[in-house]
Amino acid sequence: MKEKIMEDKIKTILSSYRPSKENLIKVLHDIQSAEPKQYISEEAMKLCAEYFKLTMAQVYGVVTYYSMFTTKPRGENHICLCKSPVCTNQGAQKNIDYLSDNYQLQNGKITDDGLLSLETVECLGRCGKAPSGMINNNVYTEITPEKLEKLISEIKNTKK
Repeated sequence: MKEKIMEDKIKTILSSYRPSKENLIKVLHDIQSAEPKQYISEEAMKLCAEYFKLTMAQVYGVVTYYSMFTTKPRGENHICLCKSPVCTNQGAQKNIDYLSDNYQLQNGKITDDGLLSLETVECLGRCGKAPSGMINNNVYTEITPEKLEKLISEIKNTKK
């Protein structure tokens, strides 16, 4: 049943764009945002390939080329932490260690309750206020373990 609901969402998203290749990335963003686990499934890629008259390999190539897309399910709240040299020099590893120690959250993994997932990335372009990160596409700078705890507490309070 859930698969049918998601398929219907994908078809609605597709129908809101002309079937022109330049719309593929916009469509993929919309599909990933509509998916509760924030990823692009094989079925979604197949539907895109059919709609845009592309091969599955072409769509898969786009999905796997761009780091903002993923083929793996994420948590309801996706945390990206920068691990570039600038952020690392400003304490990024403390933030990564904090999530590991306090939430058993590792890079590429989801918490047991499905609430959080973590991805370390190379650069978010906020070097002047390092270390930086994102939660659900919101950018945060000068991140500390205390700031992370406050943000995660807000997420948990919103969930109640």
